[in-house]
Amino acid sequence: MTRLRLFSESDPVTPEYASYDPDFIATELQKIGVLFERWKANKPIEAGASPEEVMDAYRADIDRLVAERGFKSVDVVSIAPDNPKREEMRAKFLDEHYHKEDEVRFFVAGSGLFTLHVGDKVYEIECVKDDLIAVPDGATHWFDMGPEPQFVAIRFFTEPDGWVGHFTGTTIAKEFPRYNGLTQGE
Repeated sequence: MTRLRLFSESDPVTPEYASYDPDFIATELQKIGVLFERWKANKPIEAGASPEEVMDAYRADIDRLVAERGFKSVDVVSIAPDNPKREEMRAKFLDEHYHKEDEVRFFVAGSGLFTLHVGDKVYEIECVKDDLIAVPDGATHWFDMGPEPQFVAIRFFTEPDGWVGHFTGTTIAKEFPRYNGLTQGE
């Protein structure tokens, strides 16, 4: 279940509030320049579907977003718990960083945790199936796919090197809990 929790940067244990309401989440994230939407496939997607089949199921939303934001490429990434490079892949973006273009991900299946550091607040967004998140360029954040990552996501890019992480060197991401997988409305 989609979840937003807001923390003070000085208290990584006690959230100031939490919400599972997608409309509330979208409104709160919009205040900090983050786009959050829920999409529905226009046809069923079978397990093991090709990237082309996945993108075809969301074609109208993909085309709308590409037209609105000028993305030059779109792809599909799939990560399974048995991936031999899962630990390396997870570690890649666990520290606070930013990108030089928007980081836009749509979760076709599975989940991941985006955590944004804005001013003295930390926004923790658990994204699940049907969630789209667009983290603005320059926004400091980290991403955790969990110890047994399992997701299929559509990614949007403007420039080939735009998704490269530029690390801040802070330790704040280490102070907040790591993601262990779906909370299921805990």
